[in-house]
Amino acid sequence: MQNKVWFITGANSGFGRSITEAALGAGDVVVAAARRPEALNDLVASHPDQIDPVQLDVTNQAQIATVVEDAVKRHGRIDVLVNNAGRGHVGAVEETTDAELRGLFDVHVFGPAALIRAVLPHMRERRSGAIVQMSSMGGQMSFAGFSAYSATKFALEGLSEALNAEVSDHGLKVLIVEPGNFRTRLFANTTASSETDSYAGSVAGTREMVQTGDGSQPGDPAKVAGAIIKALDSEHTPLRLALGPDAWDAISGHLDSIRSDLQAWESTARDTQLKSTT
Repeated sequence: MQNKVWFITGANSGFGRSITEAALGAGDVVVAAARRPEALNDLVASHPDQIDPVQLDVTNQAQIATVVEDAVKRHGRIDVLVNNAGRGHVGAVEETTDAELRGLFDVHVFGPAALIRAVLPHMRERRSGAIVQMSSMGGQMSFAGFSAYSATKFALEGLSEALNAEVSDHGLKVLIVEPGNFRTRLFANTTASSETDSYAGSVAGTREMVQTGDGSQPGDPAKVAGAIIKALDSEHTPLRLALGPDAWDAISGHLDSIRSDLQAWESTARDTQLKSTT
């Protein structure tokens, strides 16, 4: 089989780095996009014929189309797009400014949407390809202090669910990955809104977790990379892939809670139709 060509954003660290290393280990080619591509110099030295580091800030909409077109010209195609670049943010809804919220949407929603638009014509023409969206367990549920982060991941998942319905007829796959607490640099790359006394209680635990939790997360990013490759190679690739016992348990419990509310209020929901006049 022909080796794949991957386009991975945020390839220099965290999940992006792990996915890049796994793809290289499988003999594939990786267009490794990062704001600081020099951070990939060690992989360039060890895999000079497989890795193609490119400078890309996913918030730079004008740059995205050019970078993708240039990659297609060099490698002939893109088989897998991994929208991984991201960062965190902590703050109560009332504390979070418009600028902070919009900045996070630029990274987690508008950047990935632009990259999808750039790669889809090539994938559709070949009737082959996969788009991997790095979401989070926070894309299914949220916590005090993570409103902005979860809002962007909820949006990414909604976009991805519709995308899957749109491109499946073209032979393309969409995979939404929902990791729990993994040992990446997310906490170290997390901004915070100015604190107010009003939310010192409800948001304090989240702030403390972010401030003290970097380096002690239980999840192994390399195993996430392996799980993604396994899911993509499967005949029945799932739309959503929750990874980590914490993510599986939390999402499962959250879905149970949603179903409980649905069932408790079913009669009210069904009683909202217009009454027949006949």
